[in-house]
Amino acid sequence: MQFGVFDHVELADRPIATTFKERLAFVRAADEAGFWGYHVADHHASPLNTVPVPGAWLGAVANATRKIHLGPLVYLLPLYSPLRLAEEIAILDHLSEGRLEVGVGRGVSPFEMGFHNVDHDKSRDIFMEAYDCLVAALTHDELTFSSERYQYKNVPIPWHALQKPHPPFWYASSNTTGSTWAGEHGMHFVSNGPTARAKVNIDAFREALAKRGAPAQPKAEFKGGVAVGVSRQIVVAETEAEARRIAEPNAALHHHNLTWLIQRNAQAGDQKTNLAVRLNIPLAASYEDALKEGTLIAGTPAQVRAEIERQVEALGVNYLITYPFFGNMKLEEAMNSLRLFSTEVMPKVAHL
Repeated sequence: MQFGVFDHVELADRPIATTFKERLAFVRAADEAGFWGYHVADHHASPLNTVPVPGAWLGAVANATRKIHLGPLVYLLPLYSPLRLAEEIAILDHLSEGRLEVGVGRGVSPFEMGFHNVDHDKSRDIFMEAYDCLVAALTHDELTFSSERYQYKNVPIPWHALQKPHPPFWYASSNTTGSTWAGEHGMHFVSNGPTARAKVNIDAFREALAKRGAPAQPKAEFKGGVAVGVSRQIVVAETEAEARRIAEPNAALHHHNLTWLIQRNAQAGDQKTNLAVRLNIPLAASYEDALKEGTLIAGTPAQVRAEIERQVEALGVNYLITYPFFGNMKLEEAMNSLRLFSTEVMPKVAHL
């Protein structure tokens, strides 16, 4: 079992520059504690994410760390020029000395797509074209590519990413369509949401990967050569009451930020609910519901260990991406949770 960190870098009650300094200190601590990866979201026009240009943020992360793998989870490909993105990926891979992990996706929010003048109903087709073009740009010294939306002819690419043939691709999905596509392409994979739903997606990924035969770029540190992960908000404290004191209000704020664009744009309650279901946005607004469905794990080290063991057995994952710093959480609270997790949880579940 490997362990990672996921982050949105949400808007908090302090200056954004302070938030950035705190997050870099936190990622350095995660690096030193032995976490395998750090993954950041790509969201726009929302308090959910203050780093909507993940490449710029990850350049700072690369400079602040030494061993931890890093990357977007995911780049929203319909929002990028494939050629420009290939250049950014190459820069980040060299800056991190080969630690870059490239998550790709189409974007789940029609609002965010719309702000960039991208038709959400067409975003999957755009994603497919962009992905094929991106791969061509990463693997050829001269890019010639023609599709409905992308046209390149004889574009010289005199240098490439450090990792060959390119940094590994990852895919995060909350539905079986995306999960199957990721397996068919031999990607590394992450799901989220309630444990039961996550299992359906993970099973779809594994079935497609088995038909393919092997991952595209195997990683020896993951059993079977492929990372199969799940993302969970995790808060560890000395007592259950203290864990709840920290987790409950910050999980509520995170849920507010996660659904902020839905609430802003919807006109009626039924529309809000239907859109949330369509987008697979977690609806567990209460602390108890989040614990019950497994998207939030909070408590003492022993309680957190027990829940991780239960979920790993149910899901069959080999990568747990923790989300330990969310909402308006204070740096010292996140740091203490990280310390307890890395010293009293990780060593006792790493064999799973």
